[in-house]
Amino acid sequence: MDEPVETYSGWGARKGEQRLKFVLLFFLVGTPGHPAAQAGSSPLAVTEVAPGVYVHQGLHEDATPTNQYGIANIGFIVGENCVAVIDTGGSIEVGQALKETIRNTTNHPVCYVINTHVHPDHIFGNLAFKEDNPVYIAHVKFPDALAERAPYYLRNLSRLTGKSYTETLLVIPDRTVTDAMDLDLGGRGLRIVAHPTAHTNNDLTVYDVKTKTLWLSDLLFMERIPALDGSIKGWLAVTEQLKSVDAERVIPGHGPVSAKWPEALADQERYLRTLLTEIRQFINQGGLLEEALDRVGYSEMNSWRLFDDYHRRNVTSAFAELEWE
Repeated sequence: MDEPVETYSGWGARKGEQRLKFVLLFFLVGTPGHPAAQAGSSPLAVTEVAPGVYVHQGLHEDATPTNQYGIANIGFIVGENCVAVIDTGGSIEVGQALKETIRNTTNHPVCYVINTHVHPDHIFGNLAFKEDNPVYIAHVKFPDALAERAPYYLRNLSRLTGKSYTETLLVIPDRTVTDAMDLDLGGRGLRIVAHPTAHTNNDLTVYDVKTKTLWLSDLLFMERIPALDGSIKGWLAVTEQLKSVDAERVIPGHGPVSAKWPEALADQERYLRTLLTEIRQFINQGGLLEEALDRVGYSEMNSWRLFDDYHRRNVTSAFAELEWE
């Protein structure tokens, strides 16, 4: 098999060098029953949304042990030489199921695991692919973001599962993207772009040149309410830039794949602009956050699933950003 070709425009140090700088924790339970130690796994259901592009649509639910934290859209792209995995799910169970699906789909090895951002529902399946020895790729700000959040993520996971996570394993990106990176899977080029702070401060998108498929991950939420963990102004600015991408379909981080582009951005953009406009007005009138939580953005209530779970958090985040304009 020919070696996959990689070209880079701004990327971080290799794993050995980064190991001295970053301690990034992913969970691994040291018990014989842990999925990482089990042989075999049930395949994960996927849909081939374009030739060689496979997507599993996550559930519109909060992450729980019952759903094995399988709430995010994840999947893979198959080239003539190898496979690129795009996000691995919220648990090793989901990652193992995705890995089994890949084995059932192609004999080609997994050469890349691309983490689109730091949120656990997209990355905690990474360990399932460790034995494949892929190149792990993430945004240049991903390592610091995960190092900062890992203790909270692990505590929260322990609280949700009631299990004790006594062992850790370092999973550090082999490549980090500052601007853009081009990958060749064999007759199939991928363009990875690192974006300024938007949904988070470490968002990547993946563009499959062959099928003009744009994998936006959590830069786009469909049906499920967006979750703001970065900058509302930055997210709107990135949204405007994305509209110029020549795409035939778009894969969101949550919700169905859409062939309507850039129209697929419209609902999310409306929601974010509603928050931006109403919070600015509220601040200019001397309003306090406590009041804004009960008054801002409720015209959007019936447009989104899980509105009650995330809307007030979004208002809090946007208010903190906008009150210092």
